[in-house]
Amino acid sequence: MMRALFAGVSGLRNHQTKMDVIGNNIANVNTTAFKSSRVTFKEAFVQLLQGASRPPGNTGGINPIQIGTGMNVASIDQLFTQGSLETTGQPLDLAIQGDALFVLSDGPRRVFTRAGNFQLDAAGHLISPSSGFIVQGINADAMGNFSTAAAIGDVQLRLGDKAPAQATDSVSLSGNLDSAAADGTTHQMGITVYDSTGAPHNLQVTFTKTGTGTWSWVPSAGTAALTPAGSGTVTFSNTGSISTFTYPGGGTSITMTPSGGGAPFNVAINPGTINGIDGLASFSNPSNAVISSQNGYQAGSLQSISVDPRGVITGYFTNGVSRSLAQVSLAQFTNPSGLLRSGDNTYLESANSGGPVVGFAGGTITSSITPGALEGSNVDISAEFTNMIIAQRGFQANARVISTADDMLNELVNLRR
Repeated sequence: MMRALFAGVSGLRNHQTKMDVIGNNIANVNTTAFKSSRVTFKEAFVQLLQGASRPPGNTGGINPIQIGTGMNVASIDQLFTQGSLETTGQPLDLAIQGDALFVLSDGPRRVFTRAGNFQLDAAGHLISPSSGFIVQGINADAMGNFSTAAAIGDVQLRLGDKAPAQATDSVSLSGNLDSAAADGTTHQMGITVYDSTGAPHNLQVTFTKTGTGTWSWVPSAGTAALTPAGSGTVTFSNTGSISTFTYPGGGTSITMTPSGGGAPFNVAINPGTINGIDGLASFSNPSNAVISSQNGYQAGSLQSISVDPRGVITGYFTNGVSRSLAQVSLAQFTNPSGLLRSGDNTYLESANSGGPVVGFAGGTITSSITPGALEGSNVDISAEFTNMIIAQRGFQANARVISTADDMLNELVNLRR
């Protein structure tokens, strides 16, 4: 009788544990990147009433006689299956596809999380808003380059960063110079170029027809002196393609010296491919040649950011320049189910999880990052309600065992009446 009571009590206690786990799963059905758990049971201590015996000869052997004394919780497993992804449109919302985790730090220790709803704090650190822990990764240098020797540390986006100005060193020409134009006909074109401080200068180039298939050209700028002085020459073949292009003084560029005292800078003029028509050409059509592009720009401020599937955060500046700012790191464990939950959607390394392998998506880590999305909970609500019914029926059955054993004990006590 007592064994039945003890077995029923163990069933009640452990089915209650199962209900606790199911309740926690259901409570977190909408928790970002939550990983559900499951309970498995095992048989408890078994009492041996009679041992087994070998077959003695012409008769068979005898099996052991055993009786169980209830059940225990075998394990509470964390299920690291992929949760569904929900698009949010927020550039700093990141979702992992795979079994890796984000790395967070509060300074002395590291924790790990699947929840990628990150924000920036007042210092520009990328943080988890629920805990304030800082996302770990590497930061790029001022030119947007990553060092292979860089140590994993706090990701910090310097929102006050500027993209330095770049002096123009090349301009490109394109279009037509009318081959039927009379000698002495001029055609002028212009574009804004920039010195090393980002100051603009209006560069103009004037072409003058000097003969059949031949034009001279003279550069000018109102806010900068141009050297060497003189004019250059461009010639065209009878098929309209460019044949030669020479600079004033026979060099390979012109030098612009800002009148305000800025540093001189050299500008190469690209007329197109020699013997080609991809730049300047000369056909019997009205002149429409222009300076089509230049590669200089002014200084700019950081305007917006984006994240790619490798976790690289790119900054876009007001001058049209973009460059890498940082890269978010990921960690992978041999046994992620062995991690310790520590609240705030974070996990800690345990003795059975294995050490973290820290790297980057698309490299040492096979997982990828989906920007502008969050991973949902992997709780299957239909399965949880089914498990709830099973746990409830198991609890009721064990309660009935206790009730029946009590009735039998009561009958035994009343035998003396």
